[in-house]
Amino acid sequence: MALTTRRRALTTFGAALAGTVALPGPQAWAGSGHHGPRPLWNAHAHNDYEHPRPLFDALDHRFGSVEADIFLVGDQLLIGHDASELDPTRTLESLYLDPLSALVEAGRGRVYRGWRRPLQLLIDIKTEGSSTYLELDRHLRRYPHLFTRYAHGRVRRGPVTAVISGDRAARIPMEAQTERRAFYDGRLTDLGSPAPASFIPLISDNWTQSFTWLGEGPFPEAERQKLRGITGAAHARGQVIRFWATPDAAGPARDALWTELLAGGVDYLNTDDLTGLEMFLDGHMSA
Repeated sequence: MALTTRRRALTTFGAALAGTVALPGPQAWAGSGHHGPRPLWNAHAHNDYEHPRPLFDALDHRFGSVEADIFLVGDQLLIGHDASELDPTRTLESLYLDPLSALVEAGRGRVYRGWRRPLQLLIDIKTEGSSTYLELDRHLRRYPHLFTRYAHGRVRRGPVTAVISGDRAARIPMEAQTERRAFYDGRLTDLGSPAPASFIPLISDNWTQSFTWLGEGPFPEAERQKLRGITGAAHARGQVIRFWATPDAAGPARDALWTELLAGGVDYLNTDDLTGLEMFLDGHMSA
């Protein structure tokens, strides 16, 4: 079964190079050929920062989206799932922004050399949303050529598209901006709202709050139709869909649910198991 994603292009691509940090070694996704291996655009690395090599493990598995949780501490954006585990050396810059900038330079304006589609960087705000976003915005502006940018009604695509999730108060300052380097992660309640895809390109929500099926037995037909209604409505507006809280333990139930998500038009599969999702998607693309 061939995989397709229904994401619409955001407009023109602004090729650029930035950053000077050292990479941890040659990688297939930044290789010397015109094209590296095909990225898995449907693959989203949930809690990416908890892997041994944040960002790079996901890229080695060809993921199209990675997720980083941030806490505002002073003027620093620290990475972690809980405040108790924060480390002042693990910043958004050190784990993501500087490495991505260097990768784009090495990849001739792309994260994955030869592939024009941006990598999605989902930034989940764990502290108060408005103040954290305003500091995040200052950080993103230090990388002027790295990010997809919205300016005065137009979207200019860059090598990385930052999407802001987490604390909902981030929406207020974001909507007030006429120029920004990030976009907003909506919820199912935003589906069909006046907010355009140029502000909310991604809609994410908790699977268990809308569906009862967890991969065991047949997918109830009513839920299948509900899923397709959600994705159809989003795609008609140029938006894409992701669910979190889906089963992530290896086995037939997870495979069954992933299969139905893809068949139903869900654009990102959420996982902490990088190898498992890579194998699943490769198997479906070759089937």
